[in-house]
Amino acid sequence: MKRSKMNYRAWNHRCWLVSFMTREQVLNELKQSRNWSGLHVADNSCFHYHRRLMIWNLEGFCHIQDNNSSGYFVETYQVWKEELDWNESLIKRYVGREALWLHRRFLSLYLIKHIATHLLGVSCQSKPKASVDIDIDSLMDHELCLVHSCSTTIPDANFEDFQAQAIHSAAYMLWLTKQIPEYQGINIQEKLQAGAGDLMRMLKRSCPDRSSLWDYLVGYHSEP
Repeated sequence: MKRSKMNYRAWNHRCWLVSFMTREQVLNELKQSRNWSGLHVADNSCFHYHRRLMIWNLEGFCHIQDNNSSGYFVETYQVWKEELDWNESLIKRYVGREALWLHRRFLSLYLIKHIATHLLGVSCQSKPKASVDIDIDSLMDHELCLVHSCSTTIPDANFEDFQAQAIHSAAYMLWLTKQIPEYQGINIQEKLQAGAGDLMRMLKRSCPDRSSLWDYLVGYHSEP
């Protein structure tokens, strides 16, 4: 992989090897592969490999049924948050890279549906259900701030990378709101509607040829 960029066969073989790794090896691979991924942000294969490692770590938690499950969850949750923080730093450093936003979709989706909602609510009964709601609500507040900073900071309207960043961030937010559990969707929708005007203006300014699509998406998410 170091000799040939975007070597899909090499990355696929490495993904296959993940199933034979121990948890310690998986965590070590996550840290070591970040150096490569951070230098090749256009190569979606390396982020796919990261996703395979993350899923293996999550599946390991799902099979824990003893008294150590709560501690295992805390470690798994922390690994996920570290990956999100690392991804955010790359998004701010390398403007307009779609692979980074696609990776964030994966991270946010699993954090909402499989960690914060299902695992913490079902497997870790030591924490109250209310804390799950707060975690997801805090996550969405953070994502809204990230999207706002990425979608409104366009210093040069002719600079395509900043336009791409705005479009990818807005599309990410519209996609993410569709993944929120129904019992939490009301608060999230209210927050989205509050900034819907700015979001629409940014989308139409950045990509006017898709105005009808933006009208449909924002209108869809604004429904009660």
